[in-house]
Amino acid sequence: MGKPGKQKTIVVMPAYNAAQTLKKTLDDLPQGCVDEIILVDDFSTDNTVELAREMGLVVLTHDRNMGYGANQKTCYDEALKRGADIVIMLHPDYQYDSRLVPYMVGFIEKGICDVILGSRIRTRKETLECGMPIYKYISNRLLTIMENMVLGQNISDFHTGFRVYRREVLQTIPYHSNSDDFVFDTEFLVQAVYFNFKLGDVPVPVRYMDEASSINFKRSLKYGMETLGVLMRFILQKLSMKADPIFRQRP
Repeated sequence: MGKPGKQKTIVVMPAYNAAQTLKKTLDDLPQGCVDEIILVDDFSTDNTVELAREMGLVVLTHDRNMGYGANQKTCYDEALKRGADIVIMLHPDYQYDSRLVPYMVGFIEKGICDVILGSRIRTRKETLECGMPIYKYISNRLLTIMENMVLGQNISDFHTGFRVYRREVLQTIPYHSNSDDFVFDTEFLVQAVYFNFKLGDVPVPVRYMDEASSINFKRSLKYGMETLGVLMRFILQKLSMKADPIFRQRP
């Protein structure tokens, strides 16, 4: 799957019970656009691991279910270990359109951004027609508005799971200090802003279906409260009122 050019590009896939959607996600990924694909399985109960190995992916496994954030930590550790210059985090649940990987990577290669996010929200009509539950849409809009205000950004979707990072971002951010749960994603972007990395986003069509991973209303509520907590930690750190370990640069 070699890609021309000097920058090594690796896709990482945090996986849990992705057997039904893994092949479709990979089939949409343009041939030759990445050098390696790493799948980290978080103790799936289906045959995700077997399928990934049959497809020739680099496969790492957890011996117990450690959580979405913990899965990403393993993903990024392995990508850095393998010399990645650009890392794409792509869910193997076929929710995000992986055909856009080369375009998102281009913003990193050209030095325009250090972090590129795949935004699910171009218009309200389109997002809801793609199947995003109305409560998730409303909470996403409210949280994203607040995050942009606090962080001084202009991102349309702070809660997407489709992301591209420059190597330096992963080398700087102390992501091992982050949560092992879903709020890992919020912490990571807040840290990226704190360390003055350039963030950008592009519209990405998404699909909501039974096979795609999603959290229920109760966990969404918990995630929303934790997101507000991360913003407060950022404010306290910027005001030098509290030395928070998630803002301590990696050695």
